[in-house]
Amino acid sequence: QVQVVESGGGLVQAGGSLRLSCAASGSIFSRNDMAWYRQAPGKQRELVATITSRGSINYADSVKGRFIIFRDNAKNTLYLQMNSLKPEDTAVYYCKVEAFMNDHWGQGTQVTVSS
Repeated sequence: QVQVVESGGGLVQAGGSLRLSCAASGSIFSRNDMAWYRQAPGKQRELVATITSRGSINYADSVKGRFIIFRDNAKNTLYLQMNSLKPEDTAVYYCKVEAFMNDHWGQGTQVTVSS
């Protein structure tokens, strides 16, 4: 079975940085498109950034210039480098792995940005 585990969240002051990691197992990682989503309390889950198996990248407008998504296929790991964090970035961040038949989600990692 595909397993997806996020890590790296925590509490940081506005302007700080965090790096989130998403470790995936049970899939052909290099063939998977992947994405980071986030969900703030009372809000819908929203797309943050995507990266395809070819390395094509897209960002939500709200994070452009601040976040960087990248992947290390040798380590079966997806990353989200989060810089210049804002309180509005506070959310649970989820990793999505698009496998052959199904999308697979991790349990999320909490990011809290204080003013």
